[in-house]
Amino acid sequence: MKPLTGFLIYSYIYQNPYRVEKYTEIESSKIVNSYRGLLRAARGIVSKENQKQVRKAFNLAAGLNRGIRRESGALNIFHLIGVARVCVEEMGLGSTSIISALLHETLKRGQLTRPQIEKQFGTNVEIIVEGLTKISELDPKNPKKQAENFRDLLLSISKDVRVILIKIAERQETMRSLSSMPNDIQIKQSLITFYLYAPLAHRLGLYRIKSEMEDLAMKYTNPDEYKTIIKKLKNTTAKRNKFIKEFIDPIQESLTVKGFDFDIKGRTKSVYSIWKKMQKQNVEFEEVYDLFAIRIILNSPMEREKSDCWQIYSIITDKYTPNPERLRDWISVPKNNGYESLHTTVVGPEGRFVEVQIRTNRMDLIAENGLAAHWKYKGIKQEQNIDTWLTGVREILENNDNSPEEFVEEFKANLYTKEIFIFTPNGDLKKLPTGATVLDFAFDIHSDIGCQCVGAKVNNSNASIRQVLKNGDIVEVITSKNQKPKEDWLSVVTTSKAKGRIKQSLREEKNKEILQGKEIIYRRFKNWKITDNEEALKIIQKHLKIKSQPEMFSLIANEKVDISSFKSLILHPEKKEAPPAEEKTKIIDSKRIQTSDDFLVIDEKFVNIEYKLAKCCNPIFGDNIFGFVTISEGIKIHRTNCPNAPQLNARWGYRIVKAKWKESKATTSFQTTIKISGFDELGIVNRISEVISTDLKVNMRSIAINSKDGLFEGRIQVFVSDIKNLEMLLYKLNKIKGVQKAVRMK
Repeated sequence: MKPLTGFLIYSYIYQNPYRVEKYTEIESSKIVNSYRGLLRAARGIVSKENQKQVRKAFNLAAGLNRGIRRESGALNIFHLIGVARVCVEEMGLGSTSIISALLHETLKRGQLTRPQIEKQFGTNVEIIVEGLTKISELDPKNPKKQAENFRDLLLSISKDVRVILIKIAERQETMRSLSSMPNDIQIKQSLITFYLYAPLAHRLGLYRIKSEMEDLAMKYTNPDEYKTIIKKLKNTTAKRNKFIKEFIDPIQESLTVKGFDFDIKGRTKSVYSIWKKMQKQNVEFEEVYDLFAIRIILNSPMEREKSDCWQIYSIITDKYTPNPERLRDWISVPKNNGYESLHTTVVGPEGRFVEVQIRTNRMDLIAENGLAAHWKYKGIKQEQNIDTWLTGVREILENNDNSPEEFVEEFKANLYTKEIFIFTPNGDLKKLPTGATVLDFAFDIHSDIGCQCVGAKVNNSNASIRQVLKNGDIVEVITSKNQKPKEDWLSVVTTSKAKGRIKQSLREEKNKEILQGKEIIYRRFKNWKITDNEEALKIIQKHLKIKSQPEMFSLIANEKVDISSFKSLILHPEKKEAPPAEEKTKIIDSKRIQTSDDFLVIDEKFVNIEYKLAKCCNPIFGDNIFGFVTISEGIKIHRTNCPNAPQLNARWGYRIVKAKWKESKATTSFQTTIKISGFDELGIVNRISEVISTDLKVNMRSIAINSKDGLFEGRIQVFVSDIKNLEMLLYKLNKIKGVQKAVRMK
């Protein structure tokens, strides 16, 4: 593929009606170099007949984007080339995706029309660009619009899955160039990445991209923790590499003797996954035992893949003792996104646990590229798993009863859910999310079976519809023709399919009630010789203080009102009753909040607006913060790395207010909790109290110390003036003889 010269770019722009002015010589040179990088990545993927179309798309994109810059100040054409490069280099997509990535903003900017794109580049490119345009912006300030974009996203998957793959590539490129953006944009984009795109990449099997997204997002939401883990990983590299070599050498020798063609390597876990493990297990970095995993990749023909992987497993477990509870066989039963691999955890040198992943080259490509590998290996068993997931996506689409927020939550929940495997009495295998119940299983078999389910036999024992199923359970559903779905079933099930069918059934039952109630009251009107039915209904509705007629008909059908009392009300109307005063809910308008430079300024003199410090993260003067407008409690001030921040930003972004502390020294005190641990020595509590109260003159609200086996652990609630005051306190506490660790509680 012959790269374009700067002259060719100039030449094309001169002929292009969208041209504003030429690129400078320096810009032209950088664009050409960037394009050459894309061509090198596409070598061996893009056929010769498609090379001209890629070049044509690049020239068109370069011309149309002259003068257009991103928020960082960089030319937009570099972003487009970057997205295309992620598609080809990290997902293995071909020329159609490259062209679509280069042109994906043309419809949104009004630079091209759909017919123009279809005429020049074909129907597939036109469909993909249109799909990308529909999901181009997620607007957290408008929940309804956000939900519509989610639905458009899912519809686009149904038409061509490359739409969402290119969208993820676009998000990846955006996160990589986020360092030059303002801090508030960095945090906002990172939270959206955590909330949607990382789970979506995970669900589509793009594990490498998902891990990088999470690391980049954490870099801005939790910068201190990110830098600490990076530093500790760097400092322990030599020790870790030595351990990996000691672990690998015996395996490598045995595999070579057996004649296997293989590659073996150690893979360090992502920064974010290490941090999550530290949070979940409440341990320090040094206490995380599985910082890395060993991956063995075989070059085996497809007919021998399974047997070769199990032979490798046998060789490894001959060398090291396995943990049977940590065996994961995704070769026999792949994940829904096509992921295939054999995982085991063994006890290695020094008694340390080591995770080993065994797979073939084909499996590794699918593991790295996920759904993007669908086309290369179309026709084999992982295609069925992808189709199963796409069916689940369509089922979410069919459930249109949810509010926008509920729809977004349900979609997100379906992205990260782990799977369990359940068997029917005949031995058929069903995949369900972890936490699924007997009722979920019944609906998964068939909607009618779910609607009539009254219970089940789980492993030959009677079980209710609410029983949560476990991996490997054998379930026989028990049904009754008299059973009907009930409202509380919605709290029993977890799957979208079950929720959708229950809501549909309840809606149909409600419609029957409404028709029945309408028929009953109209029959009474006829008996009472009332001719104006509509006026009579208005009188009854006003009397019952009901907002809608369907609700009134439902009450009549269920005999919850006395119909006979309506006769005198209609025929002999009393004085009109004054409508009840409408209750007003106190809602704070975020647009009217007094701000300084678009920031809510927080200090002790801020009395015009009611605000509180959120208890979930206890912000302190100096922390990075934001405000959240509540319904009845004023504004809550949260730290930007608050555990609830991603959900608040994604679900109620329109109620987020930028905030900062007043630059002057705060005179108020902020409550925070310190976790402290160490050796239980005589006088240790006195030394701690002396540092807090005497040395630093910090007010202490409470202290609770527990001692066991020569060690102590405690929590101290203190009042500090700002973040620097807290950092100094922690520094002093950690210097006390006998104290192992003093940290701020999350």
